[in-house]
Amino acid sequence: MFNLPLNNNQQHSEWQTILHIAKNNKFPTTLPHKLKRQIQHRITRITLPPPPTSTENSPKWATFTFISPHIRRITNLFKHTNVRIAFRSNNTIAQLTKPTNDHKIPHHNKWGIYQLTCNSRNLSYVGQTSRNLRVRYKEHIRYIRYNNPKSAYAQHILNNQHEYGTMNNVMTLLKPLNNPNVRTT
Repeated sequence: MFNLPLNNNQQHSEWQTILHIAKNNKFPTTLPHKLKRQIQHRITRITLPPPPTSTENSPKWATFTFISPHIRRITNLFKHTNVRIAFRSNNTIAQLTKPTNDHKIPHHNKWGIYQLTCNSRNLSYVGQTSRNLRVRYKEHIRYIRYNNPKSAYAQHILNNQHEYGTMNNVMTLLKPLNNPNVRTT
């Protein structure tokens, strides 16, 4: 309720909804009021300006991400200055448990088991590659253009004089593989 950009009427309506939910779930009526006071107190405490400190003799702090032992050499340069050094790690629990961004990798940059479909008939060719799909698709098209039946897809297109389409139209990734070096049977 306090974090949302609400006007006074909307905030009052939200507060009534919170009270209604608490009542329906058999919470004591004093609990939502107590929590509201605590949150309001915390918000006013955060918005107050910090007390003045003397900055003349207090050291300044610099934070470095510890990546390699070379960082120690760099931070030793600050040893006899008024700058204190703090180290942090870049492999925190939050980063280790973060879900993978596999959905952000473009479709043509993935590898794994793929399917090529004939434009003329609804026949499919299934293959597997450890390189990205764009490279493998270009190989199939090169085999077709130079009349080289090295792949079963190129052989089908050449023998039946069928048309092939663009990569987005005829190629789909059936199963992405996490490790490009692992081949499945």
